[in-house]
Parts: sequence; C-alpha cells; structure tokens
Amino acid sequence: MNHIPIQKNDLRTTIDKVAAAFSRLKGIQEGLSSGGADGKIQFDEWDWEVGVGLYGFLRRALAANDRKAIDNLVEWYGWQIERGLPPRQINSSAPMLPLVILTEHVDRPDFRALVEDWAEWLVHELPKTEDGGFQHVVKERLNDGELWDDTLFMACLFLARAGVVCKRQDWIDEAVYQFMIHTRYLSDPVTGLWYHGWTFNGRHNFAHAFWARGNSWITVAIPELFELVPTLDGKDKRFLSNVLSSQVRSLLHYQREDGMFHTLVDDPTSPVETSATSGIAYGILRGIKAGILSADSREPADRALKAVLANIDAEGVVHGVSDGTPMGHDLEFYRRIPNLPTPYGQALTMLLLTDVLLEEQVPA
Repeated sequence: MNHIPIQKNDLRTTIDKVAAAFSRLKGIQEGLSSGGADGKIQFDEWDWEVGVGLYGFLRRALAANDRKAIDNLVEWYGWQIERGLPPRQINSSAPMLPLVILTEHVDRPDFRALVEDWAEWLVHELPKTEDGGFQHVVKERLNDGELWDDTLFMACLFLARAGVVCKRQDWIDEAVYQFMIHTRYLSDPVTGLWYHGWTFNGRHNFAHAFWARGNSWITVAIPELFELVPTLDGKDKRFLSNVLSSQVRSLLHYQREDGMFHTLVDDPTSPVETSATSGIAYGILRGIKAGILSADSREPADRALKAVLANIDAEGVVHGVSDGTPMGHDLEFYRRIPNLPTPYGQALTMLLLTDVLLEEQVPA
C-alpha cells in the first residue's frame, strides 16, 4: 500500500516546531521540543493539554530509548509533586497516564504512591452518575449527572494501565466498565458516531451533537486501551472492536475529499477542524496496529495526515482548531465556535506526527 512519502528528518523538524508552538501557546519559551538549550520540560500547569502532549513525548522517548528525554520527564513530574498538584478531577487525571507508564521505567516510589492513590480516588471518591459512570467533573464545574466522551481518554486509560502495573484487576475492570457505560449512553446505534454528552438529569444527549473532537477521543481511546491492557478479556475486545469499527465506518463516510473533518461530523456547513482530524487519523493508525481496523483504513488516514500537515504553518502553529467547547444545547452552538490556535490542537497533532515518525515504513 502506498503511503505519503515523508522524510524522517522533515517529520522530526515539524514535530519540534509544533511542540515549540505548544509551549508558546502555554506562555512558555520552551517545552517539549527536543532541540531546546537544556531540553528541560518547563510547563508550569498540570492539566489535560499537557497530559496529552507528554503522552506523545513519552511514547517517542521510549521508542527511541532516549534516556535524556525520560530523565527530563522524571524531573518534571518530581517538581510537580513537590510543589503540590491541583485538585483532582477528570481533566487533571490526564497527566497521570504518562506517569504510570514512566513508573515502569524508573524507580520512584513517590510516583508509584501517587499512581495508586489517584487510581483509588477515581474508583472510590470521584462523583459517580447513575449506573456508576464517571461524572465528568472539571475544575470549572461538577457537571452533575453528566457523562462526556473525553472522559475515557482523560481518566480511564490511566486507570486501566495503573491496574496492569499495580496488578489490580479491580481497577482494570472498572476502567473497562466505564468504556461500556459510556458506550451505552453516548454511542448512537444508528450511525455508530458518538454524542458529546449525556445527562441523567433530563435523560437526553443535549444537542445530539456528533462533535468531531469528542469523536476523535473515542477513536483514540479504544485502540490505546487494547495496547495498555494486553490481557483485555476477549469478549470486551470483541465488543469494543465493533464499537470502533462502526464509528470509523461512519467517520470515513463523512470525511471530506481533502482529508478533513467538520466540527460537527455530519454537518458540512460547520467549520472544518484540524484537531479532530489529527485525533481521528491517529486513532485509525492505532486501530490498524491493534488489529481492530482493516488496512483499507490507511488511505483515509493518510489523507487526513496530509490535510493536517497543510494546516501547520512555518512556525509550527496548527491552524483550523476549534476553541474550547463546553456542552452545547443546540447545534448552532457548535457551528459558532471559532477556530484559533490552541495547546490541545498542538498536542493532538503531536500524537499523530509522533506515531507516524515511529512507523518503520516511514523512509529515512
């Protein structure tokens, strides 16, 4: 199968530029790029955007056996723990995913203790919805009785891997249950696409919006779960494989010829959106590697990759990214969200480009 011919050196340069722009958007001079003066990670905030970026950074460091990059991550996490972490909620759980993976490569009892304590908090103290779902608590609001589609990536992948690392099958079971309960209330049985959210207070899916970036978190989360939990039960793998296949089939039906996706997947009048396009392409590539998706999905993923690269400027800024999107109560709300550079647009793009860089078939 023919892939887009991308030179590794060019891709590394692009990733470093995107990472440097990530840092600038967070108000920092340097951050995740490999070419800084001292290479140190200088992000001040512990938040979900940084968590996504650090996950891509760690995957690249481990694949390349880059000890310096791993040491930089260890130093950053040590500094964050020493200074005190922010209140726990769904989004602040995102940096825990790279941390739990890091504990498998470094001897840091304080990291392990935090992993265990945070996982126990998610299972026993995070507010739960009806049916035991993880309530999408964020720093701005409790979102009482609400399930959101990004919860699976932000919190449940960490919990699943923590269960593997700490030999806690109950944590793995809880993480898998969250995938099931979120599928029940957020996945549309007609199209396979996912709604942005569900509320038990009124029992509805808000605007019934097939929000593209929300869908991309699902496209990413399912194959990531398969890799993070190698012993995933066969019946769970079968169920989630079909969930992902159904979703991707619909996503590709709505993909534009140029490779992009719209902010509302099924609404061509809504703006095209780069962060969702990055996430969907990354998830498809991971799904192919996990054996969930067929190799035929590679061509649309390549088109999405080409579209994403076309939206990165010379300074590494990713354009065409929709602004932060709280829950909308009508579809017009999503159509009105403006596009502008954002740290999470940079982070999702770094995940995609890093995965492509790590592929053996990318020519040197």
